[in-house]
Amino acid sequence: MSSVSPDNNGAAEEIIRLQKFLARSGVASRRASEQLILDGRVAVNGAVVTELGTKVNPATDTVTVDGAEVLLQEESVTLMLNKPAGYVTTMDDPQGRACVASLIPLDAHPSLFPVGRLDRDTTGLLLFSTDGELGNKLLHPRHHVAKTYYALTQGVPTKEAISQLREGIELTDGMTAPAQVDLLEGDARTQALKLFSFDQKGASGTGNGAKKMLRARKNRGKEQAVVRLTIREGRNRQVRRMLEAVGCPVIALHRQSFGPLNLEGVARGTWRALTADELSVLMSL
Repeated sequence: MSSVSPDNNGAAEEIIRLQKFLARSGVASRRASEQLILDGRVAVNGAVVTELGTKVNPATDTVTVDGAEVLLQEESVTLMLNKPAGYVTTMDDPQGRACVASLIPLDAHPSLFPVGRLDRDTTGLLLFSTDGELGNKLLHPRHHVAKTYYALTQGVPTKEAISQLREGIELTDGMTAPAQVDLLEGDARTQALKLFSFDQKGASGTGNGAKKMLRARKNRGKEQAVVRLTIREGRNRQVRRMLEAVGCPVIALHRQSFGPLNLEGVARGTWRALTADELSVLMSL
């Protein structure tokens, strides 16, 4: 472990845990950084480190991951993307599929990584940050950050189904927490449909899977519904599984907000950096 050393003004340099250093450097979230250490991919001053309790002095110690030096960034960058359908939430895809990395400014900020994920055909708000510690906090279950989705479903949820969703529903990985659920009608439904980029021919920009489901819906004569859900968990494909569990599979899904953030003014496929005030509110969560 590095010792505390004074700087030129006589103040002590900050000694921090190695995984926290990696997270603040934008390498990965703190949890993912811990795995990098356990896998023997991190070295301090040339020596491979595998103990999670290791501490470093950013001013005097040299940290590398897979041989590449890691430096603390003076200022972190966090942005929101209005994700289009058809992009996987990964920075590199071995299968050659379109990925969200092509939609954000990696040339200027190569340490950006997605905070959570959206399915390939799900559109909407996706956060990116160079601050792994912030990403870890936002995704940690104990913080219960609210996320609001709009879903176009095949079939209309009954009052009983909506009550089940609001109270919690049993999935294969356990009971969900209570959700805020509303069946949209009238102007609210009309405005929500615009979020899915539908045109008169069907689902434009929602993927071939959605178009096939629309054709299947017409063949069976079932109605569509637009449902707004706010959840405070982050399980894999959770909204889709919840609605499927009550007999209303999702045709199209869009995330409009993440905590206090929403996509107002951010066009599909574009991004904007968060303001200092927005970052402050996120940290306070």
